[in-house]
Amino acid sequence: MAPGEVAAILFGVFAVLVILRVPVAFALGLAVVPVFFIEERLTPVLLLREMFKSYNAFVLLAVPFFLLAANLMNAAGITDRLIRLARAMVGHLPGGLGHINVVVSMLFAGISGSSTADAAGIGSLLIPQMRRQGYDAPFAVAITACSSVMGVIIPPSILMVVWGGLMSVSIGGLFLAGVVPGVLIAGSQMLTVYIYAKRRGYPVYARSTLIELMVAAASASLALMTPLIIVGGIVGGFFTPTEASVVAVIYSLVLGAAIYRSVELRALPGILYDSARFAAISLFCIGTASAFGWCLAFFKIPAALVGQIEAMGLGLIGTGAMCALAFLVIGMFIDAIPAIIILGTVLFPVTQHVGMHPIHFAIIGVISLAFGLVTPPYGLCLLITAAIGRIRLVDALRDVAIILLPMIVVLGIVIVVPDVILTLPRWIMPKFID
Repeated sequence: MAPGEVAAILFGVFAVLVILRVPVAFALGLAVVPVFFIEERLTPVLLLREMFKSYNAFVLLAVPFFLLAANLMNAAGITDRLIRLARAMVGHLPGGLGHINVVVSMLFAGISGSSTADAAGIGSLLIPQMRRQGYDAPFAVAITACSSVMGVIIPPSILMVVWGGLMSVSIGGLFLAGVVPGVLIAGSQMLTVYIYAKRRGYPVYARSTLIELMVAAASASLALMTPLIIVGGIVGGFFTPTEASVVAVIYSLVLGAAIYRSVELRALPGILYDSARFAAISLFCIGTASAFGWCLAFFKIPAALVGQIEAMGLGLIGTGAMCALAFLVIGMFIDAIPAIIILGTVLFPVTQHVGMHPIHFAIIGVISLAFGLVTPPYGLCLLITAAIGRIRLVDALRDVAIILLPMIVVLGIVIVVPDVILTLPRWIMPKFID
């Protein structure tokens, strides 16, 4: 079969299964089966073999451990301390609680590595509080959902761990490259909050004194050490990303159980169960998506795509924009991890052909897929925050679109000016970043 025929079967069957509301992880595996029966060189047993081969990666152990660390931090009441710090920092700005929402998400992103943990943990505290203070419910839901996407952009990031492991890209370099775009996205959201507050007259907190700021910073200081330990340890070569995830779990447990004493032993089984459940979903997606990706590679579909795009003559910026658009679209329908395995591995040779740096391509992909967490029909973070805010998802879409516009401008800057993200990795890790 020709590459085009195989691609039509794979993506056609997958699309039909998704429309029939088959879970994405199962749809990816089932979409491969017809090709394995049609092509005489292949057998269905290969599906299971490729799935198990994908699990034989040490770096993937970081996924459940980072999820566990995030859940432990949530249970330890870290969010309350971060909210107090954010209030002391930006509460005096117009629309104070909206700015607090963004800053807390940025700080929590450096601890959890998970956008869904961010949306659930921060949303449950701030959305009801924003509504009580007179903020419109759709805006409260939209800003919480949009700010939570920083969870997978600002290091540590589960998506970056998966991306680096699958495509042999420096995870330390990816972590460093995520810092600047994460801060720019936070700045774009705070600008949007400021405009909303001025137009709608949202309330403002009194300016905190220097002593109050110092007290709040001291209260949150141990939690804020988490990203320094994780990213610093990886960049400094003290431990691998998987070892860093275990260190994060131990540190979170000691912080919650021994220092803050807010995590009780009887709560641990529930935390462990939730972490294992979410990790199992993610890892099963990795297995079926890897089998799907292997099938694409076997029939040389990426090579055929490279030839087609080469004929278009897009160049570096054009290819970057095309990749971002592709990730934005696929992120609307499926989870980010299978999207990385399917689309990332297909587009990777294309970006290499035009001379795009692997870290540049990775950050474009991660940011674009992060935006998919707030765009329906998938939009997992938006679904979580809408449920917390007790409103219909469609009621928040207008505000989500407004908040997303400046965020997409930041993505455009990353595409056009790669040095924005590559300068920090090249400065701190020159031996590992070309």
